[in-house]
Amino acid sequence: MERGSRESFTRMGTLGIEEECFVVDETGRPTSGTDELVYEHDPPEILEDRLDHELFKFVIETQTPLIEAPEDARESLLEIRRALVDHATEHGYRIAAAGLHPLAKWRELEHAEKPRYRSQLDRIQYPQHRNTTAGVHVHVGVDDADKAVWIANELRWYVPIMLALSANSPYWNGFDTGLQSARAKIFEALPNTGMPTYFEDYEAFDRFERRMLETDSIKDRGELWYDVRPHTAHGTVELRTPDGQADPDVVMAFVEYAHALVEALAEDYEDGAEGYARDHRRELLDENKWRAIRHGHDAGFIDREMEGTVELGEVVDRECERLGIDGIKTVYERDSGAERQRRLLEEDGEDALCESLLLGTE
Repeated sequence: MERGSRESFTRMGTLGIEEECFVVDETGRPTSGTDELVYEHDPPEILEDRLDHELFKFVIETQTPLIEAPEDARESLLEIRRALVDHATEHGYRIAAAGLHPLAKWRELEHAEKPRYRSQLDRIQYPQHRNTTAGVHVHVGVDDADKAVWIANELRWYVPIMLALSANSPYWNGFDTGLQSARAKIFEALPNTGMPTYFEDYEAFDRFERRMLETDSIKDRGELWYDVRPHTAHGTVELRTPDGQADPDVVMAFVEYAHALVEALAEDYEDGAEGYARDHRRELLDENKWRAIRHGHDAGFIDREMEGTVELGEVVDRECERLGIDGIKTVYERDSGAERQRRLLEEDGEDALCESLLLGTE
C-alpha cells in the first residue's frame, strides 16, 4: 500500500504546476487523442514522465519539473506548454484549456482504458462517468509536516477566492448552467472532494489517509481530491482550486498568489501562530465556495473571522498589498473566463469560442 510520510516535507518554497487540458481537433472541438499522444508516440524529452491522460481520452495532464525559484515558474510552465502543443500539432491535434470544454458532451466521448480509471468508473458510476473537468493544481513545498497541515487548514478560507477569480466554465454538456464555475460543482459530485475538514496536525491527517486506504474507501492517496491538501509524497501543500486556463498569465497569477500565501502562512506558523487555529465550520466555508461557483468575479464572502462579509474586489486589493503581488489584481480587473465565453458565443459563435480556448504559449 503506497503511502507518503512525514519525511517527505523537507523543502520550503519550491513549486510544481499541473495543468489539465483538452485535446481538440483542427476546429477546436473535443476529440479522443490522448492514446496517440501518450501511448503511441514518444513525447518530447521534457514531457517524459510528465504527460498523462485523465478519465476521458480528450483530457490530458502535464506537470512541470520541480521549480526551485518562483522567478523560474513562468518559463517552466511555457516550456511544458510549447512541448505539448508541438507534440499535439505533429499528430494532427490542438490543445485547449478551460474548466469544462463548452462543447463537450460526456455521453459522446470515450473514457480512458487505464485500469485505474476503469476501476473508478466501476466504483463511482454516474458522477465519474460524466467528469469532463479540467483544473490547475499548484504545489508549494513546505519543510515540516505539521506546518504543512496547519497551512492547508488556513488555506481553506482562500480556496473560494481563488476559485472566484479563476471561474472559467459556464457551459456543461451543451448548455449554460447559470454558474461561473460549473467545473467545481460537477467535480464535487465525486467522493472525497470539495472543502476538507480541519486536521489537528500531521498525525491526524496521516491517520485519516491510512484509514481511507485500509478500508478500501480509496485505492491510492491520489483519490483524496480535496480542494487543498498536504501532499504526503511530494512534501507540498497542493491547491487544486482553479479552473483550467488558456492564458498562461492567468495561471501564473494563481501560482504567484499560492506561493505568497504559503510563504506568509509559514512565517505566521513559525512566529507562534500554530497555537491559534481557525477551525472554521466546513458549512460556512462551503457557503463561500458556493458564492464563488455561482457569482465568480461578482462574489462576496463571509469574512475570514466569520463575522461579516467582504467583496472579492476588496479581498484582492488587500491581498495584493499584504503579500506584495499584483497578478490576481490584473485577473480581477479583466472579464472572467466565464463572462468572456458567454460573450464570444453570443456575439461571434462557436468557432470563435473554441479558438479562444486554445492553449497560450507566450
